[in-house]
Amino acid sequence: MVLLAPFDGSDLSRTAVARATRFGELTGEEVVVLVVVPPDAEFAEERGWLRGDEAFDAETVGERIADRAREVAPDATVRVEHTENTSSMASTTMDISRRIRQVAHELDVSIVFVGSENAGRVTSPVTSVGSPVSEDPHYDVHIVRHPD
Repeated sequence: MVLLAPFDGSDLSRTAVARATRFGELTGEEVVVLVVVPPDAEFAEERGWLRGDEAFDAETVGERIADRAREVAPDATVRVEHTENTSSMASTTMDISRRIRQVAHELDVSIVFVGSENAGRVTSPVTSVGSPVSEDPHYDVHIVRHPD
């Protein structure tokens, strides 16, 4: 089976990827690190994905985040996905959650390791991917609440 760890560059997502990697080493399961980039410059700016006054380019941002993921898990498969245009932060978050779930189903994952800013606090706020991802009964979920 496959272990999936969504990665957004935050400390909690770094910890989630590291834990997925350690778990994969113990179980022999493949680790896939998933980077999901919405076409939203404001969202990217809020997460520190842009440098200075850099113009938003989803492809560049995705590869930059993927490179950061490879620093944490050099032997993992890193996959970059892009979402469609949305009209609000809640929609952007739901689009990201939906893409994570789609990839989880496609890969038939056994465990999703979630570590994001809001998932670390509560799994059900509107701006968290934690709740929609954790509601799916097809896989187990490991939620990282504290960075290592």
